[in-house]
Amino acid sequence: MEIKVLGTGCASCKALYTAVIQAVSETGIEAKVVKELTEIMKYNVMSMPALVIDGKVVSSGRKPTVSEVKKLLVK
Repeated sequence: MEIKVLGTGCASCKALYTAVIQAVSETGIEAKVVKELTEIMKYNVMSMPALVIDGKVVSSGRKPTVSEVKKLLVK
């Protein structure tokens, strides 16, 4: 699984990245998690932070909780 946190490095972007790392750890899912700035336009995302799982934008403009991220990971 590939997970991208799209953002500029703001506090919300950092919080989302931390939540994703924690959710991946707690679920035991094998995933590559990266912070990404250069691909924001590729995904046509206008609100940061955004979360992309396996090429699909699943959240943007807000920072989901660890619980919410877990639910997104197991879909």
